Amino acid sequence: MSERERFFKQFDALNDENFQDFALALFQYQSKYNLVYKKYIDALNINPYSISDLRSIPFLPIEFFKQHRIATSSSNIEEFDAVFESSGTGSGLISKHYVPSAKHYLSNARLIFETQYGDLEDYIILAVLPSYLERKGSSLVAMVDYFIKLTQSSDSGFYLDDLKQLINKVEKLKKQNTGKKIIIWGVSFALLDLAENYSTDFANCIVMETGGMKGRRKEITREELHEILCEGLNVDTIHSEYGMTELLSQSYSKGDGFFKSPISMKVLIREVNDPFDVKFAHKRSGGLNVIDLANIDSCAFIETQDVGMVHDNADFQVLGRFDNSDIRGCNLLVY
Repeated sequence: MSERERFFKQFDALNDENFQDFALALFQYQSKYNLVYKKYIDALNINPYSISDLRSIPFLPIEFFKQHRIATSSSNIEEFDAVFESSGTGSGLISKHYVPSAKHYLSNARLIFETQYGDLEDYIILAVLPSYLERKGSSLVAMVDYFIKLTQSSDSGFYLDDLKQLINKVEKLKKQNTGKKIIIWGVSFALLDLAENYSTDFANCIVMETGGMKGRRKEITREELHEILCEGLNVDTIHSEYGMTELLSQSYSKGDGFFKSPISMKVLIREVNDPFDVKFAHKRSGGLNVIDLANIDSCAFIETQDVGMVHDNADFQVLGRFDNSDIRGCNLLVY
């Protein structure tokens, strides 16, 4: 069994107790076999073998995914199952995430979702993701498409432009009383269109926003977004999904603004003015560094451009973005 295969086998047995040991072992592996990450660590004059705790691990700036192939492998591109791509706002450069095992990505996404929400067979998913469906290589579309299939319901599906058809579908499902829970999974600007331009009643449905103004609408805070959506869609809370092209794990918030990290992921806070000062700071804002152990074949240690807070129970909040970064999702500027 190769070293890579051992990581995938151990990933299936990941838990809170062995998270740090797995992360440190994966760091040693990636610092050796991920050539871009290795060069970055060398440039920082850091000896990988001196790293003994999570706070000392150097995190790769997320912008590297725009200019380099971040792969812990010497494989050719033909050996990758998928290449996930970002939307390319801001500078016009897009992030690319080379994924040798789409099955690994999808099975991990399913585990994360069902851990928080229960079996997908109990749901009907109505997806409103126009900006993602209009381009290829979206990891979000791949995940939601997989979830739709797992619902085993002919009522589940994507809605591109016909929002009225979506509303009619929800009304029909409510009258049928199928016994399944309904999720409207949407990009933010499309959900705003529903809330502001239609007479909509999504009461007793789960509305899941996944960010994504992307220049389509004026940028607003997540709190403002949720307030408008709650009123316009007639729901008490708005759920949120936190994910990105560069990560293979997702986090969910059930309406309180607190994202729960899955077993494969941990979020650390770094000082705003010193990216190498990483703390397990609680109730203090800073840049978000993400350890995503699902990123076995790329880089598991990502310095994002999001600003947030981590709380005592390891839940985290996303408060905004750094001003000099590309717009991602709802661009919640706090500084």
